[in-house]
Amino acid sequence: MSGSEPFFAGEGITLRFGGVTALRDVAFSVSKGTVHAMIGPNGAGKTSLFNVITGLYEPDAGAIRFSGKSLTGLPPHAVAQSGIVRTFQNLEIFTNMSVLENVVTGAHLSVKYGPLDFFLRTPRYFREERRLREEARAELSFVGLDADVSLPAAQLPFGSQRMLEIARALAAHPRLLLLDEPAAGLNIRETSALGELIRRIVARGVTVVMVEHDMALVMDISDRVTVLNYGEVLADGTPAEVQRNPAVVAAYLGEEA
Repeated sequence: MSGSEPFFAGEGITLRFGGVTALRDVAFSVSKGTVHAMIGPNGAGKTSLFNVITGLYEPDAGAIRFSGKSLTGLPPHAVAQSGIVRTFQNLEIFTNMSVLENVVTGAHLSVKYGPLDFFLRTPRYFREERRLREEARAELSFVGLDADVSLPAAQLPFGSQRMLEIARALAAHPRLLLLDEPAAGLNIRETSALGELIRRIVARGVTVVMVEHDMALVMDISDRVTVLNYGEVLADGTPAEVQRNPAVVAAYLGEEA
């Protein structure tokens, strides 16, 4: 990656579903070690953009670049192996597993044994499984769930399930973490704790891009904000710049505002 090339960028992303254009010529760049928020009214294309980034959707035009390499057209598992991991707008946890087992599934992205080790239960298999469980416990401690490791995930309160999903993502050792509406359903205290957690994640060297509707959280922790509206970039700048942008105010509150 050259010194002038952004850590992560979208270049002219266009996505169509039949006759509907979900994203049109979307371009953005994210600096390493920052919190970058993607905001916009419902239906603006934010989650669709996350789905393009992570390989769930293939764009009709444009490219995704990460650390100087194109990710366009890669399947989701290859995107994750490159260092991009995400959470989802709707909770995606394994309710039939324990809290610890949920996080171990994320840690398996870095597993160092093969199918033969698994079937024969070789010493390498057991050694790696112990390592993954230790890493999973460390991530649960990091998000404040170390006392709940043995509980069925379904028994956690909703806010703790949000933290569990983040712990699982961190166990995959991301360099770029995508958070899709992480504060959805959280109360004020939980949202404040989430903001502190995101700061600590960035302090670990992980860059964060988040889609979020809680504007207080966005303006408090973001270094830069990209605003989408009807699938297009409406504005991009610092939180203060975006707050003062008349087009952004109009998109959220109506033209009269």
